[in-house]
Amino acid sequence: MAIRQLSETLINQIAAGEVIERPASAAKELIENALDAGATRIEIATAGGGKALLRVSDNGSGMDAADLELAVRRHCTSKISETLEDIRTLGFRGEALPSIGSVARLSIASRRRDSAGGNEITVAGGKIVHLRPAAANPGTIVEVRDLFFATPARLKFLKTERAEAGAITEIVKRMAIAFPAVRFVLSGSDRTTLEFPATGDDHLARMAQVLGKEFRDNAIALDAEREEIALTGFAGVPTFNRGNSAHQYAFVNGRPVQDKLILSAIRGAYAETIPSGRYPVAVLSITLDPALVDVNVHPAKSDVRFRDPGLVRGLIVGAIREALARDGSRAATTGASDMLRSFRPGFQPHSQRPQTAWSAETSPSRPYQPATGFAERPQASLDGLSMPTARAEPQFSPQPAAPEPAGRYPLGAARAQIHANYIVAQTEDGLVIVDQHAAHERLVFEAMRKALHSKRLASQVLLIPEIIDIPEEDCDRLMQHAAELSELGLAIERFGPGAIAVRETPAMLGEVDAGGLIRQLADEIAEWDTASGLSAKLEYVAATMACHGSVRSGRRLRPEEMNALLREMEVTPGSGQCNHGRPTYIELKLSDIERLFGRS
Repeated sequence: MAIRQLSETLINQIAAGEVIERPASAAKELIENALDAGATRIEIATAGGGKALLRVSDNGSGMDAADLELAVRRHCTSKISETLEDIRTLGFRGEALPSIGSVARLSIASRRRDSAGGNEITVAGGKIVHLRPAAANPGTIVEVRDLFFATPARLKFLKTERAEAGAITEIVKRMAIAFPAVRFVLSGSDRTTLEFPATGDDHLARMAQVLGKEFRDNAIALDAEREEIALTGFAGVPTFNRGNSAHQYAFVNGRPVQDKLILSAIRGAYAETIPSGRYPVAVLSITLDPALVDVNVHPAKSDVRFRDPGLVRGLIVGAIREALARDGSRAATTGASDMLRSFRPGFQPHSQRPQTAWSAETSPSRPYQPATGFAERPQASLDGLSMPTARAEPQFSPQPAAPEPAGRYPLGAARAQIHANYIVAQTEDGLVIVDQHAAHERLVFEAMRKALHSKRLASQVLLIPEIIDIPEEDCDRLMQHAAELSELGLAIERFGPGAIAVRETPAMLGEVDAGGLIRQLADEIAEWDTASGLSAKLEYVAATMACHGSVRSGRRLRPEEMNALLREMEVTPGSGQCNHGRPTYIELKLSDIERLFGRS
């Protein structure tokens, strides 16, 4: 078969298969062109999920007749000249408009600001229908009708109109976050109007428009730099999480991207703080020399490749973890809102302000040491704890004769323990409800994690070794990592083909169910064991041990022990959520309590 040159129309249709996958792809390309033209107002209108109509209007620099004729020709662009090493615009390939014109009915009306009149060009199925003068305001209006009419096979792969309209909405949201100084309006017969007014340099205000006002109250600022790569943005507190990763936004030099390396770094940064199946909310902006990142990986330009991916990942993980350690101990403000809604269906509490930094008395640099010595002892068990009764009845711990002042500490002073599991503390302007097991679990885990990086954890020798019967393959896995488990204070030996002898347990766990701990560790090792051993997973093991060695639900605490737990939480990073990502406490403001009783 002889080789022949393909026609220009067919070449454009092939390119369109990569560049324009769905209506949202076309919307992305047209919005990028408007932003590159310096627009401060962009209006998007759709019909039929963008398949019947997609119109993008802007007040950018506009084009003259000569520009319009070149704009619909392949590989014609004003954004780059001779190199791909210094790309500072969103678009640069010169493929979007000719690709759209080859599979749809495309019309572009444009006028330069210094021009007395405008011009319009129309393309259908890759053929220029006409180029003529037309009345137009300064800027550009691009109208795409009957998308994929020239390639009907592609229409079969599109989703429902609602799904396609939703994809366009997501594109607009990402662009809106990246460019807060631009006003975006999304409207059409297939949707309600969505408007994002310009917020200037206030990026957090724009994020609140897109992600909801709760994000402002639950966001931690990020500002880090490593080897001339800068990272800014906001990360949500761990307890402010969602059911999917759609609320994670990443930008590289202002370009919205969906890069696997960045998403993986976010996941790693929140390890041990987010429950399984839940996802953090984050907006990250990476700025670096354009020569250090390749944005020409795919025609859609949503993937990038970094020259030093390890450096970028390390920067993201380190910055988020540092921010969580600094300010991530507070619980999400939505916890109180959810509680109030459960009391009164339809009740909408006012937005909560985020908890401010600790007072000087309880600042991490000057940790408060309670008189009971809770913060001074490394072991997890509290002295004098009574074991739960066979049938746990609702119990209230007596209020101390001389109660601590409620306004002295961020988490207040303990006033009661209800159902032998929840501590109720009074703060200066409300109350706090603490899950004692979840809170103490986090404290033990942080103590173990800190000790991991300094020395072998102290262990306690069992007078009589405990023999645990487990499957032989689980015994093999555990013994392969006996040395690493020993670093955590857990000394084990093989006891026959199907049993493990536990001789030492971590001292800080106090009395522990060795059988339950060994079986859970065996299950976890079977799930994620690697040839490199457990060295990269020691924190997961520490979290498992912390859960087994924490104050259990159903144990009654004395008032001084409850207050000691509160004080320790105030100086421990990440104490706002347990090792599984659940909140350890919920705060209710007095004003919200009064609203429940109709007092305000």
